[in-house]
Amino acid sequence: MNILVLGGTSFLGRAYVTEALRRGHRITTFNRGRTGADQDGVEVVRGDRNSAADLERLVDGRRWDAVVDTSGQQPAAVALAARLLRPHAGHYSFVSSIHAFTDWPALPVGEDSPTHPCPADTPPDQPPANALKAGCERALLEQFGAEKSLILNCGLLIGPYESVGRMPWWLERMAQGGRVVAPGNPDRTMQLIDARDFAAFGLDLVERGAGGRYVTTAPPGSTTMGEWLTACADATGGRAELVWVGDEALLAAEVMPWVELPLWSPDQPEWQAVWLADTARARAAGLNCRPIAESVRDTWAWIRQRGPRTEPYLQGTVPLGIAPEKERGLLEQAAS
Repeated sequence: MNILVLGGTSFLGRAYVTEALRRGHRITTFNRGRTGADQDGVEVVRGDRNSAADLERLVDGRRWDAVVDTSGQQPAAVALAARLLRPHAGHYSFVSSIHAFTDWPALPVGEDSPTHPCPADTPPDQPPANALKAGCERALLEQFGAEKSLILNCGLLIGPYESVGRMPWWLERMAQGGRVVAPGNPDRTMQLIDARDFAAFGLDLVERGAGGRYVTTAPPGSTTMGEWLTACADATGGRAELVWVGDEALLAAEVMPWVELPLWSPDQPEWQAVWLADTARARAAGLNCRPIAESVRDTWAWIRQRGPRTEPYLQGTVPLGIAPEKERGLLEQAAS
């Protein structure tokens, strides 16, 4: 197939390109060239997806069997790309997010769950918000229609080349060794999907010309916080000692969920279904997820190859990770 990837150099986009090349597809990538290098074997077109002129240059004289959009964050940008690509592509696959669902993370969600009421014609350059992905979905459907549109509501991605840095932060902390605050309940289940597994499933659907919506993440209960953090400790040499600190103590110390101890969510009503998304439809369509330990080992191998990071990992504009002195205070309290 001839496939256009909007993005294609960072994390999930890179995983799509790698897998598509492995399958023998012909790939064009369209990006600004700022977040990573394009892989050998692809046709590279440089441009900004927010620029009509750049998109018109992209489509001039070209046609693709399918578009894979891993970089759409604003409804206006998705609407522009879909409108200009519609005469030049037969299928459009959009990577949305589980954040698009109104009820998440307080209630379990599935393909039929309501999405945020964000319109397709939302003005450009909105501040980051969960609702924007729902607007992106509507923008795509307006341009391509339901039969030629594929929406993948992505769960929590992990694996090599992770761009946010949630698991890399944990791996680098474990590599330092010593006593490490492990948050919450070690038996709390999680849903973590390797970007490579997501991309393989997404391409399976593209090859079939599938439309519709799929909640795409690991099955509920596929791992636990304890299994995941133990795998991180083991992969980095086993020099870290996990010290489990309960939700109440963490909240009393004003530890910010999800950010200061990445992926920790307290067992409270507003977080109770964060790891309970229904993936039955995706699994029936062929989604397979590798063991968590494999994703952890491969990510640590990539970090060692990449070398030390000089800047903090960020969730938006907020640095990930707990300050060492704050962690020491929690460890001292746990030992008393």
